[in-house]
Amino acid sequence: MAHRFLIKEIALQSGVGVATVDRVLNGRAHVREHTRKRVEQAIKELEKQELQLATVGRKLMIDVIVEAPARFADEIKDALETELAGMHPVVIRPRFMMQETMTTTEVVESLQSIGRRGSHGVVLKARDVPEVTEAIGDLQRRGIPVITIFTDIPLSGRVAYAGLDNRVAGATAAYLVAQWLGARAGNILITMSDERFRGEEEREISFRRALRTRYPQLTLIDASGGHGLDTPTEKRVLNVLATDTKIAAVYSMGGGNVAILRALEAQQQSPICFIGHDLDRDNVRLLREGKVQAILHHDLRQDMRSACQHIICFHKLLPASAVSPSSSVVVVTPENIPAHIASRFR
Repeated sequence: MAHRFLIKEIALQSGVGVATVDRVLNGRAHVREHTRKRVEQAIKELEKQELQLATVGRKLMIDVIVEAPARFADEIKDALETELAGMHPVVIRPRFMMQETMTTTEVVESLQSIGRRGSHGVVLKARDVPEVTEAIGDLQRRGIPVITIFTDIPLSGRVAYAGLDNRVAGATAAYLVAQWLGARAGNILITMSDERFRGEEEREISFRRALRTRYPQLTLIDASGGHGLDTPTEKRVLNVLATDTKIAAVYSMGGGNVAILRALEAQQQSPICFIGHDLDRDNVRLLREGKVQAILHHDLRQDMRSACQHIICFHKLLPASAVSPSSSVVVVTPENIPAHIASRFR
């Protein structure tokens, strides 16, 4: 049995004698099976302890690149910074680049700059376009792992994706809308910030498929493309409503919910239900005021923990089995806003 520990260390860890360990390691006879297994288990325990000792004081510099409205980017940053203490004994030092909108060129140049100066890993929320895919591949070749968050770029060289299952989220939204509307026909207003964010596109595809197969009496009205920002989102919704289209429900996949409601109110429309995503400051307030009926929430802290652990695992400072899974979709109503979020936005 190959090993890299002193026999006396294995003996101490296993609680058996040095001579017994020697017999086990050399495959000699006259060793009970449970004793052999105890020695083997002791070696595994020593390996884990060695890994823990190796991580003490290790510092990993990571880069966080996020294109998102400020209200959501702030939540991502807060979630990551809250989780950093739990990464010990590894010390993670993040560098943030967060903008409400970024051109493809800006994202690519940022990734190329990271490749030149070096990094232990990149946490990325960006559009799924060929140029970004190529830039991620270049980082992979340089030995810099990329973890995509909340919206995936699956055909790139990214190491892992951390975030909710967007297809499940879209199907959940369809189910909720149908429960609120019952058998009645009606128009459903949908909004994405940008269809090139694959996460939102997956939500939309799943939502549309569920309505088409199970609730054919409901029609989709698309007002996407406002980047989740209030002014452009409001304009797009107003353009749709200018045709005197009556809206029975709203599924907002990309944010800007205050602006969507403002546009609906300007046309004296009050949908039966409004489903949104993410428990940021605006959405918590809208839930409390009864203007939004449900928010599809995922635990940002769990997702950022998973992203960091994937990077730590890449550097062989954490076993793959210890990496946390991504969060699940949770339906939040005014009655079950998580306490730690409610207390922040009083």
